[in-house]
Amino acid sequence: MKFILDARGVIAELKALKPLTSDAYGAQRVAFGPGWVRSSSWIQEKLPGLPAETHTDEVGDFWVTLRGASPRELVIGGQMDSVSNGGRLDGCLNVLAGVEILRRIDTQSAGQPPEKVWRVGSEFERVKDSGRELQNIAAYLELHFEQGPVLLDLDLPLGVVLRTFGVERHAVTFRGRAAHSGSLPMKRRKDVLLAAEKMSWELYGITERSGGGVCTIGACTTKPGIVTSVVEECRIALDQRHLDPRALARMLADANEASERFAREGHVEVSWERLWDIPPRPVHPELISWYDAAIMEKCGRSHRLPSGPLHDAAGVGVPTFLVFGQSLHSISLNKIEDTKEEHLELCGRVFDRWAGKTMTGIDRN
Repeated sequence: MKFILDARGVIAELKALKPLTSDAYGAQRVAFGPGWVRSSSWIQEKLPGLPAETHTDEVGDFWVTLRGASPRELVIGGQMDSVSNGGRLDGCLNVLAGVEILRRIDTQSAGQPPEKVWRVGSEFERVKDSGRELQNIAAYLELHFEQGPVLLDLDLPLGVVLRTFGVERHAVTFRGRAAHSGSLPMKRRKDVLLAAEKMSWELYGITERSGGGVCTIGACTTKPGIVTSVVEECRIALDQRHLDPRALARMLADANEASERFAREGHVEVSWERLWDIPPRPVHPELISWYDAAIMEKCGRSHRLPSGPLHDAAGVGVPTFLVFGQSLHSISLNKIEDTKEEHLELCGRVFDRWAGKTMTGIDRN
């Protein structure tokens, strides 16, 4: 009898992990924290019995390799960490599904290409040395829940990701002059918080004009940060995203122009610091066709959609595919993030079918 992936086992392990690394406020697997350490030890306890090689690379990534007939590698995995007060599925769903696929392959003993499960670690000073792990990788597969409303609104359990958004992330700092909040008349002030407030409103207009972009001010820090002083410095963390690189570039240019304009109007200064950026990343078209076949076999209907969140797939640099399961509440990075158990079960089975198709395709190519 052909072995079928134990999708219910993945669900059971997700339930077992939750009380180990969560509290009343949500998941507490912040990288390098105690919850993350517990999850790292816990996942390694799932490996005994598999004829797999394990090692930790230069940056602390933990690799589990099941050797096969081919030197080419299929990678499945992600991160076990979460944001503070996060949800129970983010990252760990992908890792636990990957471990279950390893078990299924081992049971079949079919001489498949190597398959690896990847988990994020530490030691950032040696990050470049870890690139050798990608030398023989033919494809990277990632399973995630959508974190948005598209599949929920369509009443579909699964979807195929076409590409991830491009991102421009900057720190924008307005600088003025501190003064006593009781003694300096309003018209004499160089209040940088006022310029930053105008900037935040303008960003909504810029984003709306972009046609499909999103924009977030995720942090705002003021100095000296006391109630008795006019704000001397205001630093905002700006995240802009779009599927079209030209539209993203226009969003950034318009935001820069707006900051200069509001700085002049308020007689203050403004400066920009690039934090990070990445262009839109298309998913490998051949992998899309393989997954479409897998999802049609199990669901009878497939839907393709973009991903606003980047996921690990955006930065791997090899042929990549990303599949979404439906999100309840259309929200993530929050303790209420969830997916129906029947959809999680279907995700696991389709993901396994998809991995099998990918390995067969790799072997033929």
